[in-house]
Amino acid sequence: MSTSLELMPQLLEGLIMTLKVFVFTLVVSIPLGIIVSLGRISKVKIIKTITGIYVLVMRGTPLLLQIIFIFFGLPIIGVNIENRFLAAVVAFVLNYAAYFAEIFRGGILSIDKGQYEGAAVLGLSSRDTFLRIILPQAFKRILPPVANEIITLVKDTSLIYAVGLDELLKAGKIAANKLSSLLPLVLVGIIYLLLIAIFTKVLSKIEEKYNYYE
Repeated sequence: MSTSLELMPQLLEGLIMTLKVFVFTLVVSIPLGIIVSLGRISKVKIIKTITGIYVLVMRGTPLLLQIIFIFFGLPIIGVNIENRFLAAVVAFVLNYAAYFAEIFRGGILSIDKGQYEGAAVLGLSSRDTFLRIILPQAFKRILPPVANEIITLVKDTSLIYAVGLDELLKAGKIAANKLSSLLPLVLVGIIYLLLIAIFTKVLSKIEEKYNYYE
């Protein structure tokens, strides 16, 4: 018991870093994903092509490779992101925005064209039609895959070790090596399970809130 208490400050520091990356990624990547999804369904060919290439690259290469490239590779071409946390968040945002973009694109395209026609009859602008009619309905449909991505994001935060950040899993590994014990890793596993259980519950509540669109 005393050993567990001694480990908590180290694990707490790692947890804070993990949550910071998680929150920053989620807050920025979802809006960016919506913007990219609109580019993917745009009638302007150049925009559709650029966003399509972006999604292909981000989804077609490993996130770990992207993290390493942004922090260690970009300086070679004169782009320096010296802040390790910022470099990690940029990589996560760009990666997850691509996944969210495809999810949102599918949700938007699944909405019946009659919804657009009905909005036009009511005199709604294209902007109001999207924000007030299409997006809420699409959001309801894409909640399950978005929830899956959010859960994956919780676990993917462990990849920030690549740029030397002390996230939760790394803190657990260091503690396990010092103590020659698996206890720190067991505690890390429990913390991850608790985080995922909390986020799953929150997402379930959000999904219930949107049930009125059924």
